[in-house]
Amino acid sequence: MATTSDIRNGLCIRYNHDIFKIIEFLHVKPGKGPAFVRTKLRSVTTGKVIENTFSAGHKIEDVRVETHKFQFLYSDGEFYHFMNTEDYTQIQLREAALDRPDLLKEGEVVTVIINTEDNMPLSVEMPASVILEVTHTEPGIKGNTATNATKPATVETGAEVNVPLFINEGDKIKIETEKGTYKERIKE
Repeated sequence: MATTSDIRNGLCIRYNHDIFKIIEFLHVKPGKGPAFVRTKLRSVTTGKVIENTFSAGHKIEDVRVETHKFQFLYSDGEFYHFMNTEDYTQIQLREAALDRPDLLKEGEVVTVIINTEDNMPLSVEMPASVILEVTHTEPGIKGNTATNATKPATVETGAEVNVPLFINEGDKIKIETEKGTYKERIKE
């Protein structure tokens, strides 16, 4: 058993007869009244995100998990298929278990969180950033960079990201996976 002081991003807990992964939390100490922890939880079975407030010192049941590196192989529409990089076993996961499936490129190595009690995969953690090629964007107009203007661009996985005006088709860009935002252009 853990308490609210053990809450951190990525912690898996058992709550309301389901397993949830904490994706956001905030410890709040108001001037009056007891402290509490405001959390955002994502169900690892359905992918549904809920908000919950735990009072300070509240007991929570944490789930023991292991992490393993898996390589993304392909998606067949319903399932995403991964291969363990150590023993080459394969697993398949529903889209709900993935944080950002639209930024997942074939061959990408991700971290899969596995419940140690029943060896079931719970969720997939993407790397902090991914490098993808821009497949479609409107051409930028020369000299139109006085402001922090952006334009939509489609990357090779099909995701749409707002990029600066100087990015062209064929450029490789680094995308922050947590927010799905442009970070920088990659020079080759």
